[in-house]
Amino acid sequence: MREIVLDTETTGLSPHEGHRLVEIGCLELFNHVATGKVYHTYIDPEREMPDGAFQVHGLSTEFLRGQPKFAEVVDDFLAFIGDDPLVIHNASFDMTFINWELENAGRAPLPRSRAIDTLEIARQRFPGAQNNLDALCRRFGVDNSGRTKHGALLDSELLAEVYLELMGGRQPGLVLHADFANGPGARRVAREPRPVPLPSRLTDEEREAHQAFIASLGGEPLWALPGKE
Repeated sequence: MREIVLDTETTGLSPHEGHRLVEIGCLELFNHVATGKVYHTYIDPEREMPDGAFQVHGLSTEFLRGQPKFAEVVDDFLAFIGDDPLVIHNASFDMTFINWELENAGRAPLPRSRAIDTLEIARQRFPGAQNNLDALCRRFGVDNSGRTKHGALLDSELLAEVYLELMGGRQPGLVLHADFANGPGARRVAREPRPVPLPSRLTDEEREAHQAFIASLGGEPLWALPGKE
């Protein structure tokens, strides 16, 4: 199963107050494991960066000026996320900004049903506790020492580890996915018979005891009937 972990940075709290996206970071998961494929871009918001937002992510007006505008990256962004579920912490915030930008670019908004909100999952698992990304990293022992400021790609990488823990840890399932077992990367190895069979480890005393036990059951054992070889 393919999923996309996604995070954004913005100039403020609401696009309805004139705020815009300034960074998108995504990474691909397959069966909850990061594949190494990422999508990352900065975006020129075509407006000044408020100081409050700058203190959060460190992206200045000067740095963002000349970066691509959202309409210039929208095709690459949509191609990367495809139709797969989006893993987002506080999904309503990011989805509101993304859909506002999509609509301004003449594209259809993303259904909210696509979002897997890790904040909601964390609140259900740890009611009353702090459930921001830093707190969850501490709870699960995820190293976030490099997170001196918010960054969309770094936060996506941290969220991917947190999401794995929220879904049950490093081994969320013990069943091998059919795509891995039978896909193009799968390789089956035919085992050759041993040139010299291993000697039996069964002693004569053990063999006699086993035969006596079978005889005590009465009747013919199922495996000894004709056609049950």
